[in-house]
Amino acid sequence: MALHLLPAGADILDFGAGTGIDAKAFAANGHRTFVYEPSEAMRDYLARHCHDEIVHESVVPVSSPLACEVQAVTADFAVLNHFADHTLLFEELSHVVHQGGFVLASMLNPYYLGDARYGWWRKNLINLVRHGHYAIPSESRIHRFVPRAVARAAAPYFRLERLTPRGFGLATNLYMFLLFRRF
Repeated sequence: MALHLLPAGADILDFGAGTGIDAKAFAANGHRTFVYEPSEAMRDYLARHCHDEIVHESVVPVSSPLACEVQAVTADFAVLNHFADHTLLFEELSHVVHQGGFVLASMLNPYYLGDARYGWWRKNLINLVRHGHYAIPSESRIHRFVPRAVARAAAPYFRLERLTPRGFGLATNLYMFLLFRRF
């Protein structure tokens, strides 16, 4: 989805880059890709997986997402589900993303009915309805959010432009994709 939205040669930040799977694909498509990964173990994998791209500077590791200015930010594999509150994050990203650029995030879907078999999902349904989010008590500190809660956190810097899937798809897909446009 991000590749179809990016202008030719536009720079991108892979936020929570993990092993660099996406970064390598962006670089292969002509996009200089800044990678931010807070986990030391994942940075080691990324350095090995994207070694050639790092040497040729088509993939550029950064110690802070604020260390670059880009047309787009991607946050795949539910990276944003590790945040309890996105307000400060979107404020910071507003200094990184050019006007008219975007943030594309894949997030765990709080409406996914496949999770209804778990007690934690049923226990948190009321929190989802009342507050628009809930946390799952675990070492990974995973949070689930309704799209409007993330959109509120993104304002006044970004507006939610697209939510995928929509309708019945929200009940049948583990992930949802939120596209925010910088204005």
